[in-house]
Amino acid sequence: MKVARSEVVITHTLLLIATAIAVFPFLSIVISSLRGSDSSGSLTFANYAEAWTRGGFGSALASSALVTTAVVAVTVAVACLAGYAMAHMRVPGVKIMLGAMLLGLVLPYEVTVLPLYQMLADWNLIDTYLALILPQIGLSVPLGVFWMRAFFASVPKELLEAARMDGASRFIIFRSVLMPIAGPAIATLVTILFLFTWNEFLLALILVPQNEAVQTAPLALSFFSGAARASDPNITAAAAVLVALPIVSAYVVLQRRLISGITEGAVK
Repeated sequence: MKVARSEVVITHTLLLIATAIAVFPFLSIVISSLRGSDSSGSLTFANYAEAWTRGGFGSALASSALVTTAVVAVTVAVACLAGYAMAHMRVPGVKIMLGAMLLGLVLPYEVTVLPLYQMLADWNLIDTYLALILPQIGLSVPLGVFWMRAFFASVPKELLEAARMDGASRFIIFRSVLMPIAGPAIATLVTILFLFTWNEFLLALILVPQNEAVQTAPLALSFFSGAARASDPNITAAAAVLVALPIVSAYVVLQRRLISGITEGAVK
């Protein structure tokens, strides 16, 4: 079917407008972060050095990397095992468990913050890495299990039956048959979890409010911008770029995998 030239022009025009609207805020922050404090309008990277030193973003970025790595690794491991079991094994009460996880997906996690704080306070975990890692694993597992269960359920049964006829156990089937072909689904899940976990702010604000050594990058940016916005907005903009740069870089590198994985999941 031949597409009219006018439709192509309109489509590209709308895409260009949407791209400009999406990119403009980030570009304006980058330009602001490069402006010097004088009125000459010269560009400088001094704001980044100042923000890095004053805001302690080295420690904050390291904390975010540690928390994100732990959450993603544990969630993916649990999701793969649970997704395989729920897709290809007889698990007692599987419907009840799926319903509970579905409730965990649709329930706004803001309503769980106070119970989480009280529970972690009883365990003496407030202002520790575990206060950030454990709740985010619990919040991420339902999504991961649903994601991997859907993928494993879409694998042709003939492939699994052939492996069983060759004498492969369930674990061998999981390790040697399903996991090698689950790479795209796992990569997409890792990307989604990485984006969500790195950007998490509310849990960090409530659960690690005092210990600067474990505060994540979004929380450190919030505290820094509140103190520095009035004095020098350009340094605040540089701090925002420092915090956003890892997540933007990861999205640019992984966007093709993320979009293709979501599209494949929707088709299936």
